[in-house]
Amino acid sequence: MGADTEEYEHYEAVVVGCGPGGAAAAARLADHGVETLVLERGVEAGSKNVSGGLIYAEESAPYTIDDLFPDFREAAAERPITDYYIHNIAGNKVKTYDLTDLHEHDTDWCDAVLRRPMDSWLEERVHEKTSETGGGVLTDVRVNGLLRENGEIVGVTCDELDPITADLIVAADGVNSELARDAGLMDWEEPDEWFQGVKAVVDMDADAIDDRFSIDADEGVAHLFSGDLFEDVRGGGFLYTNEDSLSIGTVFHLDSLVEQRAEPHQLLDSLLTHPLLAQWLRDEYDEREYSAKLVPDSKKVAHREPYRDRLVLVGDAGGQMQAQGPIIKGMNHAVTAGALAADAFVVSQGNADPESAGRRYTKMLEDSGTMKKLRPRRYDLARTVGERDRVTQVVDTVLESRVGGVAVGNPVASRLLERAYNSPFLVSMLPDTATGYVTLPSVIGEEHGRSIHWESEVEPPSLEERIGDLTYDTDVGNPHIRLRDESFEASGAAVYACPVSAEDFGGGCYRAETVKTNGGEETLVSLDTQPCVECGTCAIVADTEWEHPRGGKGVEFREG
Repeated sequence: MGADTEEYEHYEAVVVGCGPGGAAAAARLADHGVETLVLERGVEAGSKNVSGGLIYAEESAPYTIDDLFPDFREAAAERPITDYYIHNIAGNKVKTYDLTDLHEHDTDWCDAVLRRPMDSWLEERVHEKTSETGGGVLTDVRVNGLLRENGEIVGVTCDELDPITADLIVAADGVNSELARDAGLMDWEEPDEWFQGVKAVVDMDADAIDDRFSIDADEGVAHLFSGDLFEDVRGGGFLYTNEDSLSIGTVFHLDSLVEQRAEPHQLLDSLLTHPLLAQWLRDEYDEREYSAKLVPDSKKVAHREPYRDRLVLVGDAGGQMQAQGPIIKGMNHAVTAGALAADAFVVSQGNADPESAGRRYTKMLEDSGTMKKLRPRRYDLARTVGERDRVTQVVDTVLESRVGGVAVGNPVASRLLERAYNSPFLVSMLPDTATGYVTLPSVIGEEHGRSIHWESEVEPPSLEERIGDLTYDTDVGNPHIRLRDESFEASGAAVYACPVSAEDFGGGCYRAETVKTNGGEETLVSLDTQPCVECGTCAIVADTEWEHPRGGKGVEFREG
């Protein structure tokens, strides 16, 4: 866009998105006295956001969320997570390992959170802080692109407002960042660079949580699940205790979902109805909310130089989500990145070079050790051999043989495996293959597991019911996704990989239909964006034009 930008409103800093990364950036900028405007596309911060979700305070991190917002834990978190387990499942046999050592490594504290109450609380604090600098928070505003002058990024453009110029632009607009893509810093080309997470928030009385999970009111527990309950799809499940609810979900490599033609809602149901969960869920199942999101695989996509001109990327927009086996950390890195980006801008003020803040921010990410966590070099080394198909086939064949059973099935091996699960060094180099997510956990479950005899009485809602329970403000006449190619070959994967679609369900976003053609038949894909949960899956697996709905429109999550 070429324009006389002097006519536009100007701020020292514009932050796009008020999740933890954006809130941290805005709060830190305000602490420095920088005039800061925050633009949030939801009706309230958190209404568009979903996470597992645990937020960590790492001992080694330069910033934690309670450094910036001292009342955070008391006011915005659910429960501290004090116990951490992984369950290796083979049919109805389960072997459980205590992962508390891994969980507590470099951890000051860790709390379960729900994004709507958390982010909306952050929004209020950020608005108070930024208002004192002459800025504030504006909701219902979708930033749709970057404003350029003579080819240089100088601001943002919006659906609802005139363009705004700024000396610093912080893109904290999430995993489907339109600003990162506009700047050429993100693409949606490769499914193996992404995870897809699907979650149910389940209602449960606080006293029932304490009783069924054997914890006190000021304690919480995290359970992870892997093995054969998801058949051959690479990934796993989780259960986190909130104050008066449970967050139960699944996270899978997106390429594996596509290869296996697996439907996300069915994989979630496989977890919910497994006999292991019957001890906690019993015969009461009240699902408050169904949701989904994409997760960038930081090992592959965390941007090493997350800036261009005056633009810096933080959080999911910069690929800063650490998902390495049982290590799942994202919001803490977003907080660190947001605060460092703010500090970098302040240190660089007065420098005429528009990229000085971005370069300083990049150096701070490196010097703080954040990039080493997001992109461990040992993983790059391990994957060169460990992710070769032939290697995986040989390893899995051996593990599933009698020899593998004997090797894994002895007591010494079990103790060594528990130590390996608790080793941050080994976990961070785990190759993204079926071996670690499916084969080995299944063998462990088979060889060391105890049989579970509980019977699940859970009847999860149908996909139609889940969609019907969500809140939407549909932007009638303005679909935010358009199919460019309706052939099944180009866009058919969306019919089963979209978390609100299914091959035998005609009420979701995507559906397939066989039509008569001259001399034959053809299967075509059609799209209805009304039930969209805005995860972005179809932008990767189908041939689409994808953008966020206008400010305040689309799905509104109440739990997140």
